[in-house]
Amino acid sequence: MNSTRRLLIAGCGDLGIRLAGRLDGWSVTGLRRNTARLPETITPQAADLARPETLSGLAREWDAVVYTATPGERSEAGYRAAYVQGLEHLLGHIKAGRFIFVSSTAVYGQDDGEWVDEDSAAEPGAFNGRILLEAEGLAREFGGIALRFSGIYGPGRDWLLRTLRAGGVTCRRQPPVWTNRIHAEDCAGALAHLLTLEKPDDLYVASDRCPAPRWEVLSWLAARMGVPGPVESEDDCGDHRGQGKRVLADRLFGSGFALQYPDYRAGYGEMLA
Repeated sequence: MNSTRRLLIAGCGDLGIRLAGRLDGWSVTGLRRNTARLPETITPQAADLARPETLSGLAREWDAVVYTATPGERSEAGYRAAYVQGLEHLLGHIKAGRFIFVSSTAVYGQDDGEWVDEDSAAEPGAFNGRILLEAEGLAREFGGIALRFSGIYGPGRDWLLRTLRAGGVTCRRQPPVWTNRIHAEDCAGALAHLLTLEKPDDLYVASDRCPAPRWEVLSWLAARMGVPGPVESEDDCGDHRGQGKRVLADRLFGSGFALQYPDYRAGYGEMLA
């Protein structure tokens, strides 16, 4: 008897490739418009989630499906096409023993430094959070799990480092602007972990254990990089005038998940090394 389980990664980009590299005992298929960059260990499936007719050649039954699609453009239409319309098209085509939808802590509108977790009110103020919250509802109606990542960083996701190298970064020092992040490898690890849980909850947040003021992170990075640190601004931190939120991922940690990079120093330190 063949015991290999079948996994579909829909919108298989960086996180999907990292996830596939962690799995044993799974046959992994990666669905994306252009499959040329998929490694040989992933079976390519060329399709466009926004065009349901392209899904006709996709198998219908899977042991697990992970939805990691991202919008082609940062606009309301782009988000809706990727997270609502594309998701509806896929859910109408497949059956899955487990379904995981990759979401974001952008669904939280809290902006006064509050702690947020799975029990906190999700009342997003921007279109991206509202659309993601709508998509989470679709995934849960399907019997799936929503996994909300905070700010993802890692190789290829080095916007903060490039911003500092360019110079002229302004940031408010007090009151602090709280930031939350998780390394891309820990994102992949969290997804792999949820594939193994016997009785998972339908919602998790994923972030490292170190919410940190943006000023602190910028100053630490600048010192390590040997570039000028942030310039103190009384009014804002970039275009941010609130204090942000602090993400608490105790439900995920309580389920047995362990971080490879527990804070920004560990993750960025490796990148800079």
